[in-house]
Amino acid sequence: MRKIIAAFTLCVLLMAQPVRAQSLLRDAETESLLNDMSKPLIIAAGLSPKDVRIVLLQDSSINAFVAGGQTVYIHSGLIAVADNTNQIQGVIAHELGHVADGHVVLQSDGAKPAIGIALLSLVIGIAALAAGAGDAGAGIIAAGQQAAQGKFLAFTRVQEATADASAARYLDQSGISGKGFLAFFKKLQNQEYRYGYTNIDPYAQSHPLSGERVATLSQTLQSSASWNTRGDPSLDDRLKRIQAKLEGYIEEPTRTLRDYPLSDRSVYAHYARAYAYHKGGYPDKADAETEALIRAAPHDPYFLEIRGQILLEAGKPREALVPLREATVVSNYQPLIATTFGHALIATEDKTHYAEAEKVLRQAVARDDDNPFAWFQLGTVYELQGDQARALLATAERASLTGDPRTAAVSARGAMQALPPNSVDWIRAQDIALASQNEIDDSKGKRRR
Repeated sequence: MRKIIAAFTLCVLLMAQPVRAQSLLRDAETESLLNDMSKPLIIAAGLSPKDVRIVLLQDSSINAFVAGGQTVYIHSGLIAVADNTNQIQGVIAHELGHVADGHVVLQSDGAKPAIGIALLSLVIGIAALAAGAGDAGAGIIAAGQQAAQGKFLAFTRVQEATADASAARYLDQSGISGKGFLAFFKKLQNQEYRYGYTNIDPYAQSHPLSGERVATLSQTLQSSASWNTRGDPSLDDRLKRIQAKLEGYIEEPTRTLRDYPLSDRSVYAHYARAYAYHKGGYPDKADAETEALIRAAPHDPYFLEIRGQILLEAGKPREALVPLREATVVSNYQPLIATTFGHALIATEDKTHYAEAEKVLRQAVARDDDNPFAWFQLGTVYELQGDQARALLATAERASLTGDPRTAAVSARGAMQALPPNSVDWIRAQDIALASQNEIDDSKGKRRR
């Protein structure tokens, strides 16, 4: 019976492989770097930079993937171990190959033959078991399961190899060297050796082995006119800053302070320690590190942002306004920075700041409507000003983004009752109400089945 269940489970996994829930990391500086380093590759892939998103996930594993649409997900662990931006560009180029070649859409087609094999062996095996041939029936099921798995893994290996070839082409067309792409595969190969993966069955893997990928790609990448092209050193400097702030934000403060000791007076070290002290509950020390950053670059929007954020979260919203206002202006109202500024304006509890907060937050959601926190802050300032209808609409927007269709539907319908009929906001509330109700109805239907 266990083998029957295992075979059935395989069929289910092949038909639908959900992405594991992971924490999304939103940071203006990181997103700016990822967008800048990926833009030429996106264009080379025949895609639009306006439609492709490079998203960072908090996950220590060295990985990147696509899961539908035109979004590339990169783990923070991959950013942490990258030696330079060129290595990350190679990974992004590979994932863009999956997007441009439609691999996520095609994956269900690749799973169908495997599912057919698994189901056929399951039916035959159950028949044999019913006829009293227990060992034979179990053997048929086990063999069918293995064959189905092999069929599907072979399909995914072909997709990975195709994405590698596409990545090499995008790098060449973008004038970006493939050295980083190759170096990253060698890094993965060294990990395989480090963990003793020296006798891996290549047919039991979803990806070609790193050594195989190095061998296959070496000649293609090295023959490119861009092979010896040097990357932009400013991108690598920006990467070091982001690696430092990521470590300070993600890792335990003791590790960050070990990696970036007080004797290290570099910008990267000040950045890492600012986050580490802030996370560890030492606001004065964190503030001192941000002061050192601003002395080094007085008008850097990201240094001003972290100083304002630390002051805000230390319960000093009024002091936070000056650095956050400048950071917002210097960054041309970057939505994430503007949202923090709007939050600080509201946190002062000064009514004279509410109109500015509304203006800033409306601009933020207009440029980035996929930010639940921005919608929450906008809803708050609407409510503080007595605009209950738009407060409900902002709540509906936030709820629809966070997977709460019931709250979205109720809030949207409440907004519709108070907004002028057929106005822009009323029509948006109607759209949310209809979409959320459809989601609720679909969920009820699935439960009944």
